[in-house]
Amino acid sequence: MGAMTNSTYEDSLSETLPVNTSSSTEKAAAELPETQPLNSSLNENGGRDPAMDLSPDSLADTLASPASDKAPGPDSQKQTSGLSTRWRIVIGLVIFLLIGLLSGLSGYWSGIDIRTEAAVTQVAASLQEQYNLGLQDIETGSWDRARQRFEYIIRQKPAFPGAADQLALVLLNLNTTATPTRALLPTVTPTPDTRGIDERFQQSEQYLLNGDWTNTIDSLLLLRKDDPTYRAVQMDGMLFLALRNRGMDKIGKLADLEGGIYDLALAERFGPLDNEAQSYLSWARIYLTGASFWEVNWEEAVNYFSQIAPQLPYLTDGSGMTAIERYRRALIGLGIYRLDSDPCSAKEPLELALSFAADEEAANALDLANRQCEGGRNSDDESGDEQPAGEPTLIPTVEIPPTVEVPPTEAPPPTETPESGNP
Repeated sequence: MGAMTNSTYEDSLSETLPVNTSSSTEKAAAELPETQPLNSSLNENGGRDPAMDLSPDSLADTLASPASDKAPGPDSQKQTSGLSTRWRIVIGLVIFLLIGLLSGLSGYWSGIDIRTEAAVTQVAASLQEQYNLGLQDIETGSWDRARQRFEYIIRQKPAFPGAADQLALVLLNLNTTATPTRALLPTVTPTPDTRGIDERFQQSEQYLLNGDWTNTIDSLLLLRKDDPTYRAVQMDGMLFLALRNRGMDKIGKLADLEGGIYDLALAERFGPLDNEAQSYLSWARIYLTGASFWEVNWEEAVNYFSQIAPQLPYLTDGSGMTAIERYRRALIGLGIYRLDSDPCSAKEPLELALSFAADEEAANALDLANRQCEGGRNSDDESGDEQPAGEPTLIPTVEIPPTVEVPPTEAPPPTETPESGNP
């Protein structure tokens, strides 16, 4: 009994003794990678990191811990899969935007290249045309024009084939072509008139009688140059007449208004002008003043030519337009100018212009002015404050006197009837 009790006690005591895990610990240590550094078990403070403790006891505890603590749960797996899907969508969108951006840039640059190529092609065609024209100029001997063409080609494209060679050829011909040198003409000195001064004066008088105003002026000026004191008063009178008549001829016959004004101004230095010459001088100045406003200010042009047309309707300048024609055209221009601002005021000048001569442009402008003016009046009547409706009420008050002018009651015909009845 006692022996039995002892054996039972020893068995129970052996069950409570710690299990020898040295063998399992050694196996786990053997399975660790050999490349693990020995100092990896130290923490940042220089102490030993419990998590990296490779002692047999710690390894045993690690191996003995349940595996379920490290396995991820289903919730964590769903969260991870959701995040990965979102990132895939974001990355896909970014890639799609990058592809679209790259496609747009490639299209833009391709368009720029196409335009550049088209411009280069156009310039090349133009330069080729100039080159061909330059060759034609060489054939016709137009060396200066050919030089300009080839210089233009080289400025635009220095490497244009053949342009430099052709330019060298042109310059060579220009330099070797004999240029005529202008020979100095001998100064023409008038042959001295050896005649007597009286005879020359008589010749000037004959020029004046014949109406040769220019020779009269020239001969008298030569006489005065030779002898300034010879018949000074008589020569002044002759110069006055010649300048006056030549100035009037230039204005009235030769359509040289500026020259006529100059001659009449010179004549005024020798004496006052008569009324006719003064009128010619004034009309010529007014004509030139009105012409200065031509197509610039129609109102001023009409103002000036309306003064000349009744007096000198056929006064003409170098353009060949008479004063009356300028007046008519200025009226048309003024009427057309007023169409935009005041069509009713455009009617008067257009009607006046048509009174001189028929003109299709003036007739069309007048028709347009009438339509616009009538349309404007109708719109004004419609948009007014019905003032015309008030006028008829005033008319009866004005026409009331006819009721007062009925004085038959004042005449006493009844009194006459009794007198006629007495006999």
